[in-house]
Amino acid sequence: MLRGKLVCFLLIGLWISLAAAPAPAQPATDYKPSVGQEGKDVIWVPTPQALVDKMLDMAKVTPKDYVIDLGSGDGRTVITAAKRGSKALGIEYNSEMVELSKRTAAKEGVSDKASFVKADLFESDFSQAQVITMFLLSSINLKLRPKILDLKPGTRIVSNTFDMGEWKPDETATLPGCNSWCTAHLWIVPAKVNGTWKLPQGELSLQQTFQMITGTLKNGSATTPVNGKLNGDQIAFTAGSASYTGHVSGNSMEGTVGGGKWNAARTGQ
Repeated sequence: MLRGKLVCFLLIGLWISLAAAPAPAQPATDYKPSVGQEGKDVIWVPTPQALVDKMLDMAKVTPKDYVIDLGSGDGRTVITAAKRGSKALGIEYNSEMVELSKRTAAKEGVSDKASFVKADLFESDFSQAQVITMFLLSSINLKLRPKILDLKPGTRIVSNTFDMGEWKPDETATLPGCNSWCTAHLWIVPAKVNGTWKLPQGELSLQQTFQMITGTLKNGSATTPVNGKLNGDQIAFTAGSASYTGHVSGNSMEGTVGGGKWNAARTGQ
């Protein structure tokens, strides 16, 4: 009888200790972001899904691309890119948004391609991306611009609404019938060609302003004005009546002009 009472007391004590113990933390699966909520650098406003699709279309995203979304919010751009077969990463400072995005990616069956990290944009490395998407303020874009311009030539940058200051977009599109946040801007990171180049046709001096180039081609005493444009590592310019097209690879260029070929090497390096 005494043994039975002892067991009873022990069970009661165990039940009391379990009841008093704090419940294990549960994941915040009921977290729902609200439009306009404060963030580190900007408030959160979701990009309309139709514009997400348009941005990825403009960037010509393929399964071979690695897409990084700067300020990924609820993860919709990353998840959409993953559904297209791309590996995609969202960089987001709000940890609750990060966890929400991970849960959504799991529900959509793309956790193998869509990943999310809590990080500061200005301390993050996105040099491996072929495509960068963002919905930030122009002031934030301008702070990021030097880092973006140092990315590999041909990297595609797409922004919802906000621009890059005097770096004009290569393409802009606005969704018809859309009421707010309806415009996408695309930039292609240009190769760096500023300086002097030696060609068989003479000395080519180029001044570069983002993707636009001007300069001169000197051959003996003749000087011909040059005007052109870069599309990533592709270059096209005119020198008088001659039209040059080609490819830039570091300190060398080569391509075609008229019915022949041309090449150039940068001097003064």
